[in-house]
Amino acid sequence: MPIEREILLQMYQSMVTIRQFEERIADLYARGLVPGLAHLYTGQEAVAVGICSALRDDDYITSTHRGHGHVIAKGSKLNEMMAELFGKKSGYCKGKGGSMHIADMDIGILGANGIAGGGLPIATGAGWSAKWRKTDQVSVCFFGDNSSNNGTFHESLNLAAQFKLPVIYVCENNLYGISNPHENQTPIRDLSVRAMAYDMPGQTVDGNSVLEVFEAAQKAAKRARAQEGPSLIECKTYRWRGHHEGDPNQGERYRSREEIAQWRKKDPVERFAKYLIKEKEATKAELAELDDAVTARINESVEFARSSEFPLLEELYHDIYVNEG
Repeated sequence: MPIEREILLQMYQSMVTIRQFEERIADLYARGLVPGLAHLYTGQEAVAVGICSALRDDDYITSTHRGHGHVIAKGSKLNEMMAELFGKKSGYCKGKGGSMHIADMDIGILGANGIAGGGLPIATGAGWSAKWRKTDQVSVCFFGDNSSNNGTFHESLNLAAQFKLPVIYVCENNLYGISNPHENQTPIRDLSVRAMAYDMPGQTVDGNSVLEVFEAAQKAAKRARAQEGPSLIECKTYRWRGHHEGDPNQGERYRSREEIAQWRKKDPVERFAKYLIKEKEATKAELAELDDAVTARINESVEFARSSEFPLLEELYHDIYVNEG
C-alpha cells in the first residue's frame, strides 16, 4: 500500500532533526558545553525513524546509550533533550541523567539505558504488561549487535516467544561493539537467524533504507497487535562517528578512513531525499524549507538550554527515591 505523502514528509523531517541534533551536539561537545559522555547516532537515522513511524503514541520503546535518535523519532521534546545534555535543571532528568538516560513516560519512552542489553528485559516486561491489560500496545526494544550476545537477549526472547508477548526486538547492527568488529564478536553473519531458536520471525533489512525498515516494522507491529507474538528485526547500518565523542578520529584506530567514506556514500538522509524528489513527493525547494525549519528548531533548543539554570548542589540527592502513596 502506498505511503501517504504527509507521512513520508514527517519521516524525512524526523531524520533531518536527528541528523542536525547530533551534528550540533558534536560541535557543542567539542566546545566543552556538553558534560559527560555523548554517543552519537549519526548515520543510523533510518532505523529509528522507520521503526517509530510504524508505532502509535501509546506504544513503548526502550533505548540504548546511543539513544538520541530513538527518542526524537518517538516524539520527545527537543528543548528538554538539549537542556538535559547541557546538565541543566530544565532537562528531562533535571540535568542529572545526561545523554544516556532520557525518558518520557507520556509518550512511551521507558528510558535510554547506559547498560548494553539493559533495555531487553524492560521492553519484554512492558510487552507483558500490555498483554495482561489487553491494551493492544506494542513494545519495541532497540539494542546493538553485541548486546545480542548477552544473556538478557536470550532470556528475553525466550520469555516473549513462550507467552506470545507483543514485543519487537530491533537489533541495530552497526558493525562495531565499541571498537570490536562484528566478525570478532560472533561467527554468525546475520543476527536475525537467532530468531529461529525461539520460533519467531527473524528478518535482516537494509538499515539505511527508511522505507525497508518501516515495512518490516509495520509487519511486526501487526503481528504483535494480533497477539501472534514477538519478532526480531536486524537492521544493517553504520555509525559515522566514533563509539563516543572522545574516540580519536572517529574510530580510525580500529577502522579505515576508506571504510567510513564508503558508508558515508550510503547516507540514509540523502538517499531518502533523492527518493522523495524522484517520486515527486517533494521538490528540492520544499525539502530545503523543511531543513531550514529544523535548523531553527535546533537553534531554539540550544538557546533554551543555554539560558536554563544548573541544578543546585543541595538537590544532588533529590529524586533518588520515589515517595509512595
